[in-house]
Amino acid sequence: MATVGFVGLGIMGRPMLNNLLKAGHTVVAYGRNAAKLDACVAAGAERAGSNREVGERAAIIFTMLPDGPEVEEVVLGTNGILEGAKAGSLIVDMSSISPMVSQKIAAACGAMGVDFMDAPVSGGEPKAVEGTLAIMVGGSEAAFERAEALLKCMGSTVTHTGPVGAGNTTKLANQIMVACNIAAMGEALALATRCGLDPEVVFNAVKGGLAGSAVLNAKAPMLIARNFKPGFTIRLHQKDLRNALQAAEANKVFLPLTALVQQSLLSLMGDGKGELDHSAIATFTEELSHVEIKRP
Repeated sequence: MATVGFVGLGIMGRPMLNNLLKAGHTVVAYGRNAAKLDACVAAGAERAGSNREVGERAAIIFTMLPDGPEVEEVVLGTNGILEGAKAGSLIVDMSSISPMVSQKIAAACGAMGVDFMDAPVSGGEPKAVEGTLAIMVGGSEAAFERAEALLKCMGSTVTHTGPVGAGNTTKLANQIMVACNIAAMGEALALATRCGLDPEVVFNAVKGGLAGSAVLNAKAPMLIARNFKPGFTIRLHQKDLRNALQAAEANKVFLPLTALVQQSLLSLMGDGKGELDHSAIATFTEELSHVEIKRP
């Protein structure tokens, strides 16, 4: 059993930490939200007083934060993890951020003799709770082998995708496919509903065919039930598509569908829907078409 650090105790980080505890590992935790940190300590984690202290007390440290600026602050900032980490430590960032930011942080860590990997996840809160996330890892083979068993406490599939930055590039590809699937689902069910069909019947009719997908199975029932309790928010998905478009610009790749969906997410955020589940991407088409996708 290992002693590991964990920083970032939000909707995803807290259940991921809990799964490390359930596997028997000692977890040194820190987060700025006192109530969330107290809950993790009550579940069995050891309390740290700062990001730096986490680095001092654990040789492998996991972070799960909203975006690149937060990861830079926690790892590289004043009183950050890197200030406390010893040479030979490993920082595994499981946040979904720009691959270019991951590479920047990795370079700063490497200069101090600390390994760094990017290991973003897919599956949202339900799979974080179950410990069945899909984890996409970028880093050296040696670092991956060192962290693989710990990552398998949190995910059912753990894939080494390449060097640092590859994990987040893979996650951006995932997020493009998910967002475009939800948007297409919204258009399809809006059409069916306007034509007088029960969208649940349409969903059940197509889910076993070529249009069926994990995205459709997870998000269509939420949309039809008007249940937008977040497992993954529109605000965070917009951030991921923004990062995808920035990476595309840097690499001269044309992503017209991604750009269109990202703009629709910005519009939904402007309407106050940023904290809804990303199944609410479909409501963009609903609003333009003046139709609500629900059972008659």
